[in-house]
Amino acid sequence: MAAYGRPTLRDLFDEAPTPHIAHPPRTHHRDFYLATDGSYRDPRGGNDPNGGLGVVIETRDGERVTRLSVPNETPDNNVAEYRALHLGLDVLAERAPDDARVGVLIDHDDLAGNVNATVLAGRDPGFEPAHPVSVPHATGLHWRGIRTRIRDFAELRAARIPSGHNPAHPLANVPDEYAHVNDEPDRCVLPGSSTAGDNGYPPPSRADRGGASD
Repeated sequence: MAAYGRPTLRDLFDEAPTPHIAHPPRTHHRDFYLATDGSYRDPRGGNDPNGGLGVVIETRDGERVTRLSVPNETPDNNVAEYRALHLGLDVLAERAPDDARVGVLIDHDDLAGNVNATVLAGRDPGFEPAHPVSVPHATGLHWRGIRTRIRDFAELRAARIPSGHNPAHPLANVPDEYAHVNDEPDRCVLPGSSTAGDNGYPPPSRADRGGASD
């Protein structure tokens, strides 16, 4: 999993697949990394909250920008995932420059695929993705907001990570226990200058892997 001493979100992004988009090492390094998650609980099952939204943002240097853990009423888990990403992108847009390169970490297959298919379509309007973009109707305007934010940033791609590795997962699932993170001071942190890993060499997590070179 994470290599010792490396920023958490950056390491997770480097190790995770990015559906529909090639993931060569020279393009891994983003300026900001955003992890989001949404949860849903059937209110008929007890007195637990309906669900929550979790957001974690870091720079490529591992500096935390913000965390959010917000209660949320939603019709199902799929909609919660879209709402969480919309929230995270809105928050990041307030703290990042327009030319930022963003790595998104999601534990929802269809959402990650939809994001990357939209990124590819934005680069080439004639592109026909193998993964048709199909969004749950109940997401309302959240998908439109996500697409707007995708266009706002210079580069963006989504990586698919397991729920158990997603640092936004507990923030979304038990927002009552993590409400204190919302009181953390707001930070407008810019990433430092490019590191040696940005010059085309594989990052540490991939440098020692076998296989034929390109």
